[in-house]
Amino acid sequence: MSEMNTVKAVDQSTVDQVMKKYDRESNTRVWTGKPKIVIDVILAAFSIWCIYVTLFATFLEEIRLSSFLGLIILMGFLIYPAKKGSQRANHIPWYDCLFMGAGLFSYFYFVFHAQAIINQGTRFQWYQIIIGIIGVAALIEVTRRCVGLPILIVAGFFLIYALSYGLTNPEFFGRVKYLVRNLFYTKEGIFSTPVSVCSKYIVVFIIFGAFLERTGISNFFIQLANAVAGRFAGGPAKVAVISSALCGMVSGSSVGNTVTTGSVTIPMMKKTGYKPEFAGAVEAASSTGGQIMPPIMGAAAFLMADFVGLPYGNIIGRAILPAILYFLGIFISVHLEAKKLKLTGIPKEELPKFSQLVKKIYLLLPLVMLVIWVSANMMTMQRAATFAILLSILVSLFDKENRITPKKIFEALVAGGKSTITVGAACGVAGIISGSITMTGLANELINAIVGVAGSHLIIALLLTMLCCIVLGMGVPTTANYCIMAATTAPILIRMGVPTLAAHFFVFYFGIVADITPPVALAAYAGSAIAKSNPMKTAFNASKLAIAVFIVPYMFCYNPAMLLIGATPLMMVQIVVTSVLGIFGLSAALEGYCFTNMNPLIRIAIGFAGLLLIHPGLFTDLVGVTIEVVCLVVLKLMAKKAA
Repeated sequence: MSEMNTVKAVDQSTVDQVMKKYDRESNTRVWTGKPKIVIDVILAAFSIWCIYVTLFATFLEEIRLSSFLGLIILMGFLIYPAKKGSQRANHIPWYDCLFMGAGLFSYFYFVFHAQAIINQGTRFQWYQIIIGIIGVAALIEVTRRCVGLPILIVAGFFLIYALSYGLTNPEFFGRVKYLVRNLFYTKEGIFSTPVSVCSKYIVVFIIFGAFLERTGISNFFIQLANAVAGRFAGGPAKVAVISSALCGMVSGSSVGNTVTTGSVTIPMMKKTGYKPEFAGAVEAASSTGGQIMPPIMGAAAFLMADFVGLPYGNIIGRAILPAILYFLGIFISVHLEAKKLKLTGIPKEELPKFSQLVKKIYLLLPLVMLVIWVSANMMTMQRAATFAILLSILVSLFDKENRITPKKIFEALVAGGKSTITVGAACGVAGIISGSITMTGLANELINAIVGVAGSHLIIALLLTMLCCIVLGMGVPTTANYCIMAATTAPILIRMGVPTLAAHFFVFYFGIVADITPPVALAAYAGSAIAKSNPMKTAFNASKLAIAVFIVPYMFCYNPAMLLIGATPLMMVQIVVTSVLGIFGLSAALEGYCFTNMNPLIRIAIGFAGLLLIHPGLFTDLVGVTIEVVCLVVLKLMAKKAA
């Protein structure tokens, strides 16, 4: 392990630089001394306020939501500068103070006049509309600073459409008044489901993640992955797949996970013999896949349960097989690549011992209990997350190195508050998008247009929806990403007859995969920066490794049994076995190697067999197995002949 630690120490110096380049959240103001203490106290107080409100508050929901976003505006301007680049320490420009004050006033005007605003119905004064415009503008500016432009371009398109064509009021100012009233003063716009769920559930899970990180669980996951797979051929790449899956499901950030775990795994992969483009791609694809990994799924599992109206346990149960297939595909690819390049594993003496890791198995207790509490409906999601926070503090007491002291509690609250800014702002803009679509009736027009183009051909609707998801998901955080997809694209598939849960999984997966799909593949570009490889080649390699996520969603839309919907136990066994064989065939075809290098004909045949096996069905399974077995026998004979 000493060699691995050296590699990490050498590469750690580039982590902050890479994060600032590819992760908007890392471009923050520089606060030092007493001003930093004040900012940290505000962030920590915000975290405590969110936990208190979500557990005990009984006041109006409008007050809860407007105060939540008002504080997001305050912290957003305090933390994020107007542009990238070097920042003067302890400096905030006067115009930022002015904009922050105006934005804060607009939201807290709503807080203190919520009941009166509700009672006045549609009778709004012009000064109230101006206050609403300021509030929307402040939210958009904070989102630009901490999330980026892609989500704002989408929101801007829908706002322009609403003001130009979507609303029926003949007077422009009448349309402005109607739009602002609906977006800012009702629960149909900014304060709709995304912000409601964020303030009620997601923020507590973000804070829980901050506490969990301080227990040393990320390092435990990496060591566990080393102990499980490090000694095998191409061990570091397999370690990257396992550790990134485990860390990514908690982190909720594809880019953040790529950089943090990649700072350890990518240099090790390169040292073992993997090409830089491949090493960066493995980490990016695995880190992105962590967002679809049960039981947390980057907090989106809890959001999906609220959107779809199904129990949380039901959601994670359905997500298991697609997630396994995703990571199995990457795992098989890195194994075949290692065999092709004749790579070895990590020397046994450098690997952690299971006997030592077992002593730290208690670190998993907060995660395990969280899933049990929520799945068994023993308590609400937010209460379960709060108890999990307390449990993470408790289990840390057994580890001298990672014991959560009062100082670390404060740091976790600060980190949780800071991480909430990006998600809260993005969820607010997601509300603008869904609100604009709803009030203009554009949702029905889009659905009718795509359904009209697709006709009775589901595949066309799926392809068009996939493209929409990848475009809308560029550079957007996981939870806000899913909120946008659920509001804009999932109804298209539901109209085409796809089961609701399958439709939501489809749009969620393709929204997430935008992080590794060119041209805006932020996770892949972050991985390439650490690997010092070509960014575009890394992105294409990552997309190839994640081939399962481009195919499996189509399969479960055609046959929901893949999500174990309506499947008997025998069907479940058949689906699992044949899907695994299918992923193997497909990965081998893309890699072009199994026992020996494949010629084009065998690659096409075994890839086709893989597709047949992934699609649930007895006939396709029999044909797929036959073709795959024949291909493997031929390849084995070719390898023997070559030897």
